[in-house]
Amino acid sequence: MKIRVGTFNLFQFVEPPYSWYTKKEKFNNEQWEEKKAWIKKQVLSMNCDIIGFQEVFSRDALKILMNELGFEFFQTVDFAKTKDENKKVFVSTTVAIASKHPITNIQEVKAHIPSLKKHYFEGFFKFARIPIKANITLPNGIDTTFYICHLKSNRLNEFEYVFNKSHTLEQKKEQVDKALKDKYSKALKQRLCEASSLFFDIKKQKNKASVLMCDLNDKEFSITIEALTNNKYHDKNRKETFTLVDAYHQHDKKVYNPHPEAKDPKRPATSHFAGKGNVLDYIFISNDFNKKNKDRIAQISNYEILDGHLKDNPDGSLLKSDHAQVVCELEFL
Repeated sequence: MKIRVGTFNLFQFVEPPYSWYTKKEKFNNEQWEEKKAWIKKQVLSMNCDIIGFQEVFSRDALKILMNELGFEFFQTVDFAKTKDENKKVFVSTTVAIASKHPITNIQEVKAHIPSLKKHYFEGFFKFARIPIKANITLPNGIDTTFYICHLKSNRLNEFEYVFNKSHTLEQKKEQVDKALKDKYSKALKQRLCEASSLFFDIKKQKNKASVLMCDLNDKEFSITIEALTNNKYHDKNRKETFTLVDAYHQHDKKVYNPHPEAKDPKRPATSHFAGKGNVLDYIFISNDFNKKNKDRIAQISNYEILDGHLKDNPDGSLLKSDHAQVVCELEFL
């Protein structure tokens, strides 16, 4: 049996006459129909059983659209908020999950209080977007937990470190710890609190397979990914390492015109900013799906990045999306 899961940042999914953030930022009816038609086309191309969505303002409109495409089950754990003085202007967004298989339980992920203290968080904490935790019974009877999240973005362009493959966990922690103590980046601090809260919630799922579909708002090799996946980030004395693994590294990449000295293919960007491509959208899997685990129940048989709409316009379009969609296929053994 194969199950396909995906993550899709919709980019301002706001049904007219509603606006996002300011009164003038809204679609007219013709634009809205064009955006919905493109989303339908992309969802059909993804060919998924389960999809996690980000930037969902108009919940009911997305539910209707997904029902039309055969996704019988749809849930959020929060509603987008509007301005007190103008109820037609949204000031917050949510995540959502759509599934062709029954959602047996749905919860919001709670903050992990020790993680707030560890990252020197002061004041009242709330997620930028409350993450979803959904139990779904698959056709083979296996109950799997699916998480959907959209972590805090760095809209203020505050100082944040950028790491690469050569940086060790210790190097990352040493540099970032100073930023956290000296309050260089409130966005990074919140993102690490959010990622750590997800880590500890997922870690509690000891006997249940888990999948996380997300827009992390952070790059490959970031400290955010360490906080989300790596046991040693939270406790250096732990023998076990990763609670989650990046599904991208679990599949065999297609290489065209191979050459004996060719390097590994470069990972495609899922979003662009100031002319530079970044990987912001991910699917993480628990060790139940890890190809290195001899007791795995399934493995990644395919991994796709749908970025055709970003080829001509890397910044994306409001009538489409400014993110690529990511899909991975789980083949059960």
